Amino acid sequence: MIAKINTGSNLYGALAYNQEKVDEGLGKVLASNLVCEPKDGQFSVSDCAMDFANWLPSPEHLPTKKPVVHISLNPHPDDKLADNQLADIGREYMERLGYGSQPYLIFKHEDIGRDHIHIVSLRVDCEGKLIKDSFEHKRSKEITELLEKKYGLIPAQGQKQSELWQLTPVDPAQGNLKKQISAVIKPLAAMYKFQTLGEYRALLSLYNIGLEEVKGEVRENISGIGVFGIG
Repeated sequence: MIAKINTGSNLYGALAYNQEKVDEGLGKVLASNLVCEPKDGQFSVSDCAMDFANWLPSPEHLPTKKPVVHISLNPHPDDKLADNQLADIGREYMERLGYGSQPYLIFKHEDIGRDHIHIVSLRVDCEGKLIKDSFEHKRSKEITELLEKKYGLIPAQGQKQSELWQLTPVDPAQGNLKKQISAVIKPLAAMYKFQTLGEYRALLSLYNIGLEEVKGEVRENISGIGVFGIG
């Protein structure tokens, strides 16, 4: 099982990306922790974002510019797991990584030919302190290996595939904007299948990239999409 950890500032974008999968029938919410569950079972991005935001201190007291963590856990395609098993794996992973007392939502995705889960949570605890993240990727790998043994999963093969997912959000202040955007867009295109423009926009927003549909006329009709870094 391969874990991919991304941190950022865009809470709404992380929730919207996962909810798009649910709305398209390509995903579902498997579990929640410290997030209000609606009576009808239909989670709302805005309501969930408010629950998460209420957990955080005011912006001037945040200990980090990236309070959001978005994790995906990817079993081998041949691992066949029930929803309750995926939820248990997600909960145990979060507990062992130090996020067991944090608010989070666990989503199941069914869009790329294999079931996997995405988890959205916060890196700041109820006292306004940053969750311990030292050696996080090393600890994450140890946790996934432990879970592979516990649940009888096929072991992850090598580190290259895992490293492919560690993408750096675009930072306009660093310059080389075109190169930074390309370094994100190309791997994402290889790793994800996009059903709608909205889904693609929500995913790109996690990496500080905006997307707009462009239409106009210059002697002849033109159309396409434009991408840009978000400062």
